Amino acid sequence: MTKNEPEQQAHERPVRERLSAGETWRALYRYFRPHRAAVALGALCTLIGAATGLAQPLAAKALVDRLGSDESIGGIILLLTALVVLGTAIESVGAYVLERTAESVVLAARRTLIGRLLRLRLPEVERTQPGDLMSRITSDTTLLRAVTTQSVVSAVAGGLSFIATIVMMGLMDVVLLGVTLGVIVLIGGAVALVMPKIAKATERAQEAVGTISTALERAFGAFRTLKASGAEERETATVQAAAREAWRHGVRSAKWQAVAWSSVGFAVQVSFLAVLGIGGARVASGAISVSTLVAFLLFLFYLIDPVSRLVEGVSQYQVGSAAIARIVRAERLETEDVAGSAEQAGRQGPAAVRFEDVTFRYREGLPYVHHGVSFDIPGPGMTAFVGPSGAGKTTLFGLIERFYDATGGRVLVDGRGVHEWPLAQLRSAIGYVEQDAPVLAGTLRENLLFGAPGATDEEIREVLVRARLDALVERLPDGLQTLVGHRGSQLSGGERQRVAIARALLRKPRLLLLDEATSQLDAVNELALRDVVAEVSREVTVLVVAHRLSTVTLADRIVVMDAGRVRASGTHEELVAADPLYGELAATQFLATGEDGMIRPGR
Repeated sequence: MTKNEPEQQAHERPVRERLSAGETWRALYRYFRPHRAAVALGALCTLIGAATGLAQPLAAKALVDRLGSDESIGGIILLLTALVVLGTAIESVGAYVLERTAESVVLAARRTLIGRLLRLRLPEVERTQPGDLMSRITSDTTLLRAVTTQSVVSAVAGGLSFIATIVMMGLMDVVLLGVTLGVIVLIGGAVALVMPKIAKATERAQEAVGTISTALERAFGAFRTLKASGAEERETATVQAAAREAWRHGVRSAKWQAVAWSSVGFAVQVSFLAVLGIGGARVASGAISVSTLVAFLLFLFYLIDPVSRLVEGVSQYQVGSAAIARIVRAERLETEDVAGSAEQAGRQGPAAVRFEDVTFRYREGLPYVHHGVSFDIPGPGMTAFVGPSGAGKTTLFGLIERFYDATGGRVLVDGRGVHEWPLAQLRSAIGYVEQDAPVLAGTLRENLLFGAPGATDEEIREVLVRARLDALVERLPDGLQTLVGHRGSQLSGGERQRVAIARALLRKPRLLLLDEATSQLDAVNELALRDVVAEVSREVTVLVVAHRLSTVTLADRIVVMDAGRVRASGTHEELVAADPLYGELAATQFLATGEDGMIRPGR
């Protein structure tokens, strides 16, 4: 297996884990709890507004009663006007409070998720689509906004208003109330059946949104390759297919929500017709007065609002529960404990590295990458790791940095197992230059300070000279403040490698890990940086994964790896004479040493 094999697993979709209703409510309350006072205030305003609405049919009944007498109706009209204005004003305040609280909920959820996802263990990131993780922070938290405030308040306010309205209607006429409830219960049962469909369709739509983000991230991450390969149409088709999938599930969710909403209006209209017919007969028989029928019909129309709130609350809960499930699944991904100081602790000076019978595989079910790897590097000095592709060289660095945990055996730094180190202190002692030498979007200065934010201007100038970047900085229009573009697109491959090396050196590490760190450099800059690394290795332990003999011959020791095992170690001259694999590599991929000891191109 090569080091890129985990990346091949990155597009495997994780098993979709369903949350129980109890788990969903506990997660919901966790986001809701810090804002419960504000939500209570918003709910109170909503209830007061609803109460003013309940008083309006009673005022209308009194108005109808007075129409048949000589009493003045001016006071009642003023009362109705005041109720409308007061109710609208109070509900507006409540709506603002809830909207503001909803934004606070989204902010808190995003801050929590961002802090957690950036601490994920590397295997978790490699098993999960990055675009899907990003959609948890953006799209899913937006849906969380509705369920934590609107859903809760709508359901509570709607439920209380519904009960109050039903009580008032029952006090007026039980028969008409029975007719109304019969229709509502019949249609409400049908509405309850579609609610789970809303949640299911919403979750599928959110997953499709995550797929869109992943496809776009892949395309923009290799934009030059995309254009050079003429793959614009194919990638466009891939993203559009994901967009169509999101549209399809979004439409399905909208369809079921439309069914739920239209059922509310249908139930009220059927109830109105039934009440009008039966109520008219009761008025004709003298069982109730006309004013009672008018007030009852007004209550019936008023019932639209609380029922709508209930349906809105439940439907928003179904939408939000899908988002909560995805957020909770993201929160359950395994993270690293990076708490504590990043200051280097313990002994100072060059670090010692030791592997004791280390075995490793990326996860259960996959073949082993390492089969009992053992070596001891006391430091300082330079140690080069060589071997065929897939021998497990780069993975050694991942085990030292604790990006991965060894399946068996022990990895030690300064005589302590890497698990015994506080993770922040372990990594603070290490400078790491990856094979791809990533450069982040932002300024050149920000990239240099990425691993050493406290470095001084003098230290930056010194490292620029050592990494042969000083001339580049002088040519750039804004010097260190020049934007380097997405993934360093404004820099050449060699310049990106030099930036990565400078970034690692600025950390002043005790252990420097270089994974083919000069592969894209021209001969002049490679020679200069090779000398810098050789100079650094006098005081620092340097481990190099090398494919060039020009790097290997400078090493104090060379470890030859093959198929996940250490097959030989020694100096260049010793290995050329003693190890057939190294001799073959030296004669083909590297250079060969002539009988006179001079290094000549291999044949």
